[in-house]
Amino acid sequence: MTERVRTRFLVVGSGVAGLHTALRASAEGEVLVLTKRSLFDSATAYAQGGIAAALGAGDSPALHRRDTLAAGAALCDAEAVEVLVKEGPARVRELQTAGAHFDLEPGGDFKLGREAAHSRRRIVHAHGDQTGAEVARALIERVSANPKIQVLEKTRVLDLVTVGRCVYGVRATVAGTPTEIIADATVLATGGCGQVYRYTTNPQVATGDGYAIAHRAGVRLADMEFVQFHPTALETPENPLALISEAVRGEGAVLLNDAKSDSC
Repeated sequence: MTERVRTRFLVVGSGVAGLHTALRASAEGEVLVLTKRSLFDSATAYAQGGIAAALGAGDSPALHRRDTLAAGAALCDAEAVEVLVKEGPARVRELQTAGAHFDLEPGGDFKLGREAAHSRRRIVHAHGDQTGAEVARALIERVSANPKIQVLEKTRVLDLVTVGRCVYGVRATVAGTPTEIIADATVLATGGCGQVYRYTTNPQVATGDGYAIAHRAGVRLADMEFVQFHPTALETPENPLALISEAVRGEGAVLLNDAKSDSC
């Protein structure tokens, strides 16, 4: 027998996108967050190096835009880049207000690092290279303390509930029980699909469920040829592979493998 649940806002996924959406939506009504494992199981918690935003002296959104477009080799979505560089500083400060403890200089300014393709030091980080875990911790604490947000862990979403071109919620299994969840607004924030590849630094929950769910409902998927692979990882039997932070190269390190001598 299928159980039925009703909510104002439904968010599928518990990474930074899903948790931030839930917090924003809770100002307008009740929110239900669904996550496949636990709240902390997301790619967000695995991100290390930091967040790029034009927050330092001598930096600007215009410089950040120039660096991003140059690194993108003319393949960037210009509108997305514009949102990134203009809203980035405010979103970082918003995370700080939400409780994320970023590394600071003695005077209280952000301690900024530098990474590949950036012409300025603009990488905000936390605890050295545990930025994603710190952002996840702060958002999870806020979500868990919010009486308007309910979280269902160990929930697997199977399909969207649709009528014509409209989405009314999802069909899912909640702790093994078939459940239909109806919502005024449904947000898919399900993350990527790194685990469909043999080698990845993505967590085991990154299996591309959201893409498949959306595709079955007739949603048009864009830019599917662009899958982010972190360029450096340790070759180990682990899944996911142990990531070598981008901050390492950004600070000038030269990485060698067993085929390179120290003179390279």
